[in-house]
Amino acid sequence: MGGLTVHLSGGDDRQGGGDGPLVVLLHGFGAPGTDLVPLWRELRAPPNTRFAFPEAPLALDAHGDSRAWWMIDLAKFESALMRGELRDLTRDVPQGLAEARAQVGAVLDALVEDGTPIVLGGFSQGAMLALDVALRTERPLAGLVLLSGTLLAEDEWIPLMPERKGLAVLQSHGRLDPLLPFSIAERLRDELTAAGLSVNFVPFNGGHEIAGSVIDGIDALFAAALP
Repeated sequence: MGGLTVHLSGGDDRQGGGDGPLVVLLHGFGAPGTDLVPLWRELRAPPNTRFAFPEAPLALDAHGDSRAWWMIDLAKFESALMRGELRDLTRDVPQGLAEARAQVGAVLDALVEDGTPIVLGGFSQGAMLALDVALRTERPLAGLVLLSGTLLAEDEWIPLMPERKGLAVLQSHGRLDPLLPFSIAERLRDELTAAGLSVNFVPFNGGHEIAGSVIDGIDALFAAALP
C-alpha cells in the first residue's frame, strides 16, 4: 500500500478485515515496523475496529529491523545530547517528510471508504508524521493520537491548525524525555489548543516511552470518537 508494508489487525476477522473504523499508528525512528502492533490487544476500541501499522520506508540496518520515516543526523543529535542542549526542531522541515506523508496518504486511500471513521496517530517520529498528515489531508478524521512527538515546521503547521478545529487529540509526553523536550511538547499542546483542537494532554513522569496512563487516554479518545 503506497509502497509500504502494512500490518493489519482487528476488524471482523482479527486480520484487519471488514469495514469498521480504522486506526492507523505510525512507529518511531529506529523501531521495527511491528513495534506498535501489540498495542491493538491492549486498547479498548469498538469490536469491529481495524488497526493498520505501516512500516516506514527506510531501513537503517541490513535486516530492516530498524526503520525510519526520514533520516536524521545522528552525530549531530548525539552531540547535542552529550552537551545537554535542548533539541528544538520547531523550524525544521525534514527532507523526506513530504514523501512519507504521500505514502501514508496512499495507505489511507487503500483502506478507507467515504464515511469511515479514522483515528491517525504515532509515536515519536511517527507522531510528527501523523500530525503532518492530519494537517494536510482533506480526509475527515475522528481523532489524532500524538505520543511523545514534537513541533516541526511551525511556519507551515501553525497556519494549518485552525482547519482542524474541534478535532479530538490525545497528546502524551514524558516530563523526563531526554530526546524530545517536554517544554516543546507543551508548546505544541498550546498551539493546537489555541487553534481550536480539543486536546487531552497526558503528561507522565517518565522518558521517551508509552506509559500505562497513556493507554487509558487513548481508550477515552476511542470511546468518544469511534461509533
